[in-house]
Amino acid sequence: MRVLPARFLLLAIALIVATNASSLHAADVSFARDVMAVLSKSGCNLGTCHGNQNGKGGFKLSLRGENPAADFITLTHEQVGRRVNTVRAENSLLLLKPTMSVPHEGGKRFDEDSPEYNLLRRWIAAGMPSTTRSEPALQSLEVTPLEQFVVEPAESVRLQAVAKFADGATRDVTRLACFDSSQPIVSISVDGVVRRERFGEVTVVVRYLDQQVPVRLAFLSARPGFVAQAPAPANFIDQQVFAKLHLLRMNPSDICDDTTFLRRASFDLLGIPPTAIEARRFAQDQRLDKRQRMIDELLTRPEFADFWALKWADLLRVEEKTLDRKGVATFHAWIRDSIATNKPLDVFVRELIASRGSTYEHPPTNFYRAMRDPITRAETVAQVFLGTRLQCAKCHNHPFDRWTQNDYYGWANQFARVKYEVLVNNRRDTNDSHEFDGEQLVLIADTGEVEHPGTGKPVKPKFLEPKADGRKPTAAIPFSPDRLLAVADWLTSPDNRRFAEAQVNRIWFHLLGRGIVDPIDDFRATNPPSNPALLAKLTDDFVAHRFDVQHLIRTIMASRTYQLCSVPNDTNRDDESNFSRALIRRLSAEQLADSFSQVLGAKLDFNGYPAGTRAAQLAGVRAFRRRESGPSSGDQLLTMFGKPPRLQACECERADDPTLSQTFQLVSGPILNELLARDDNRLRDWLNAKSEPDALIEEIFWTILNRAPLPTERAAFKKYLANSNKHRANLEDVVWSLLSSPEFVLRH
Repeated sequence: MRVLPARFLLLAIALIVATNASSLHAADVSFARDVMAVLSKSGCNLGTCHGNQNGKGGFKLSLRGENPAADFITLTHEQVGRRVNTVRAENSLLLLKPTMSVPHEGGKRFDEDSPEYNLLRRWIAAGMPSTTRSEPALQSLEVTPLEQFVVEPAESVRLQAVAKFADGATRDVTRLACFDSSQPIVSISVDGVVRRERFGEVTVVVRYLDQQVPVRLAFLSARPGFVAQAPAPANFIDQQVFAKLHLLRMNPSDICDDTTFLRRASFDLLGIPPTAIEARRFAQDQRLDKRQRMIDELLTRPEFADFWALKWADLLRVEEKTLDRKGVATFHAWIRDSIATNKPLDVFVRELIASRGSTYEHPPTNFYRAMRDPITRAETVAQVFLGTRLQCAKCHNHPFDRWTQNDYYGWANQFARVKYEVLVNNRRDTNDSHEFDGEQLVLIADTGEVEHPGTGKPVKPKFLEPKADGRKPTAAIPFSPDRLLAVADWLTSPDNRRFAEAQVNRIWFHLLGRGIVDPIDDFRATNPPSNPALLAKLTDDFVAHRFDVQHLIRTIMASRTYQLCSVPNDTNRDDESNFSRALIRRLSAEQLADSFSQVLGAKLDFNGYPAGTRAAQLAGVRAFRRRESGPSSGDQLLTMFGKPPRLQACECERADDPTLSQTFQLVSGPILNELLARDDNRLRDWLNAKSEPDALIEEIFWTILNRAPLPTERAAFKKYLANSNKHRANLEDVVWSLLSSPEFVLRH
């Protein structure tokens, strides 16, 4: 009888032990449910760690566990299985590294007595069983509570996460779930206890495997003696806003005065302040409904179409380099006419999406002229018209949203058959392939597909339909071989809730300074609206009124919420997201330029446009190339104060935040000083009128700030203007002090 060497006996014993361990533990440790959850809980598969595109230290996992099959191979077979030791599980690198038993650049992730360590050790000791086809899939994740207001002295709330599987089984996975906070005002324990660090609202995203659930929490001061006070609601907007404020133990600010309202409404609808005559007339009007009358009047003025066409021109990338001068003029005129005639927004968008033909004869086709590939078209349409940022799903499943790579490329394939016929291109720079000057045709080809980068095969065209976010699916759209027509029908359908929500949210942002969902083009379950009931009511009303933009604007501006002043009270001083007061913001570049021109009676010049053109009327960005001619003073002012170049279809491209260079321009820059010093401006008229000092000061204040001067202001300016030897210089100083004041350059 042959005797086996000792090393073979040891190997046989090890195999027997491993086999027995597998039979004992395989049933209660799941790679899909447990191991993948531990990797996520410990942060191993985040983009900053091994979920990075290139991994870390030669060890790469799929981002946030989107590919469990690949991760299983990586853990068990890559590098000859050196990361695991089935004979002595505790000696596995998969356990030694995160416990810092051996050096680990990622630091300590869990302790040896933790549930995470125990699950990984048992899985390794069980022979690292893979996920079987019979294992029921995760269907949903339920988290309680979904919303809670935690009032002092209470300072914490415990979240519970329960997973539901395809076989009907449920399991408490709180310990295995990940908890991510939107604001650094709370700390969260590994077992889901959210503890207040500072007062405020926060969204906690609870994530288990591929399911994510947002939880809204508000940690509130007790505010002893708090008494709810709010104006009587003017409409459903106030009902929803004030109800939320009541829960937050917060009172709205007072209603703004008539002067502030008129100035605010004029800037928001026309982009310019009221004239002195308009301001005085409104102040003297005693009718109770004068504010509603003023809103109606402003909506009929040509400046409204100019100013709101500017907003759409920014989003639709109306700029000369790509569209050429004639294309810009044609496209902008169509946008402006659509606003002036109050074209329903669904009709406006449908004409854009389904457009084809000559870029000169059919203006909406210029929408596609600026987007030369299906990827850009798909991302732009999703972001502008659905408030959905898809970019992350281009390379991997979206880490913060429900969209997969298949969703991304299926949606992009809807736009694959757009093609162009360049009839002529008179571009001045032959080395610049992105410059176009001449008529083009936008056509629809019979063939053309977008391929998935992973498989190299075409992806079936699909819409961005809801999945697990609770939204009702859009009604079925009849099949059409014309993919653009199908997208246009689906996108603008009254059943497509997300389209209406995104457009309501954008208009709310332009009037209130912040979206109900913020950022306004980032709708997702993990970025919920600050007031869901308010967004739902506004959306219902918008759809019921057949996407009537002017009706929506009237409704918002008629609310007490829109008409609140910007002065905070003791309860809402720190509020930025619940619309308890008006948010102060700097005037936009065009608003500031046109305000200077109107107040001083001195027009700014813009290269390539007729004299007297206002900044809000400019069809494009610039009509010149810097190496051919320098920018005019008007062009310089717009650039300095944040006019966007229109290279992206995003509100984020416009810069409205104050900067130091803007301050220097207002204090001592040449543009404003040149306007003040011009011989033909309004200051000349004021001097020639030889008015009494009190009357002159009154006229100056009503013209610039649209209000009467305070007694202290009147006395100070009267004294300053009394120097008869420097009438013009002193008047310039007075006017400059008001034009550069926060009251003038900020929208209150």
